[in-house]
Amino acid sequence: MAKTVAEIVVDTIEQAGAKRIYGIPGDTINHFTDAVSRSNLRWVHVRHEEVGAFAAGGEAYMTGELAVCAGTCGPGSLHFVNGIYETHRNGAPVLLIASDVDRREKGFDFPQEVDQHKIYEQHSVFCEYISHPAQARRIVAKAAQAALTRRGVAVVIVNGDMFTEKDDDKADWQVYRPDPRTRPSDSELAELARDIDAAEKVTVYAGIGARDAHDQIVALCEKLNAPMVHTTRAKEWLEPDNPYNVGVNGILGNKAGVEAIHRADLVLCLGCDFAYTQYYPAQAKIVQVDIDPTHLGRRAPIHMGLIGDSATTLDALTPMLAAKPDRAHLDKALDQWREDIDGYRDAGEESDDTLIHPQFVANMLDRVAADDAIFVSDVGTPMVWMLRHIAANGKRRFLNSLLHGTMASAYPQAIGAKIAYPDRQVIAMCGDGGMTMLMGDLLTLVQEKVPLKLLVFNNSTLGFVEMEQRVEGLVDHYTGLENPDFSKVAEAIGIAGWRVDRASDLSAAMDKWLAEPGPALLDVKVNRVELVMPPEVKLGQVASTALFGVKAVLSGRTKEVVSLLRDNFLR
Repeated sequence: MAKTVAEIVVDTIEQAGAKRIYGIPGDTINHFTDAVSRSNLRWVHVRHEEVGAFAAGGEAYMTGELAVCAGTCGPGSLHFVNGIYETHRNGAPVLLIASDVDRREKGFDFPQEVDQHKIYEQHSVFCEYISHPAQARRIVAKAAQAALTRRGVAVVIVNGDMFTEKDDDKADWQVYRPDPRTRPSDSELAELARDIDAAEKVTVYAGIGARDAHDQIVALCEKLNAPMVHTTRAKEWLEPDNPYNVGVNGILGNKAGVEAIHRADLVLCLGCDFAYTQYYPAQAKIVQVDIDPTHLGRRAPIHMGLIGDSATTLDALTPMLAAKPDRAHLDKALDQWREDIDGYRDAGEESDDTLIHPQFVANMLDRVAADDAIFVSDVGTPMVWMLRHIAANGKRRFLNSLLHGTMASAYPQAIGAKIAYPDRQVIAMCGDGGMTMLMGDLLTLVQEKVPLKLLVFNNSTLGFVEMEQRVEGLVDHYTGLENPDFSKVAEAIGIAGWRVDRASDLSAAMDKWLAEPGPALLDVKVNRVELVMPPEVKLGQVASTALFGVKAVLSGRTKEVVSLLRDNFLR
């Protein structure tokens, strides 16, 4: 019996393992949403398509399984763009069904007509039209396969009238998910082993591409007495139960991580594509192992580039290496790491009840959140507090916008995570700027009954931007935010809300917030002039901040300079 293209697409999506579709219904996808209503798929009705893309991305990132979003032609599909870019950069397997105007109107500048292919081919692993009803299952199956195996977004474009076309659907197109293992050749491994044996101080620098190689990395570090530095995205996989972990490299990192990289004779980069060249060592040999050949040497000049997945490569490499008994390099890094951890804890100490430092909030959240909680942060300062103050224990999960750097991604991505894991605690660490950018989808939490927990770091400014301007010696401009009482906004929508502006009130409020069975929002008024200190404070940064002070005083903003000094250096 013939089926409509809409029915075929929906069935193929189900067969690929998807459980939900995020979007807003409308004209060119009405036949598609009708088919969804007769399937086992859940339609999650968001208020803005960007939130739908974020939510699908959050679900797919956390589960590793296919999530779907769908939108109408023109503005409907275009609203997905930023969320799709974020999701693709995160490596989350998401399928976007992007509809278009009817075929008979294509090419005549019909209202809402856009070239979806040109828009989405830039940042997807698959982007094709269904041009004939007989292609429907084949195109969707191959799109899903590309998303799942290449870890990214796949886009299928369907004209509105195509959904009503019919096909016998006799060809059994399937989604295949092979799991290959790849490593360098024996001669390449032998050469690498010689270089490692010759090096006095080896540091392992591991990224999210080594997420499956925790045990192999620990075994390698044990044999070499080597510290392991990890990228921010690899925190949840490589930090727990790792006695060789010394933290993170880069501007968001810590002193131990930065120094362990720069003191080494040889840095072994495993699944690491950290983008900032200035944080790679200038003198040490860098050896890079990655599954993607295009990643080799694109961030810093390297001594050797090898293709392989980290776990399989280390399984073959480690037995070839001579043990290094000298612990001096490792112990120096571990001593500094302990100092860094103590510093993060001390930064959260509160002596003034009227001044809440965001580190105090993050430290408390770390203590009271569930052992298997899922944390999703906005870009900017909430991301820093998550990375520095929320401990990874092997059960907790973390997601933030480290590659795309977009505002407003925290609670939309957390929606998808919470829907996928209804029995786990999911916490969105939101900036006030990010919250207000997409605040309308708080209504989605109520309508779709998503018991998400939202923590708003309310500092009334675009904090990271303000800090950037001040560090460059500028008087900050256009960063201030006039915010409402977010707890009252939440209550008006139907979400339980609490507001805290005194440190002594935070503990009780946080307990009530986390215990609330439905969606809940905690609005915490935190210090506006909090400096996000880099791992090493350079003389130029101090000088630039001082220059801000001079300019601010001359501009009549003396109180801000006093606050900056008191709240960051004199407390």
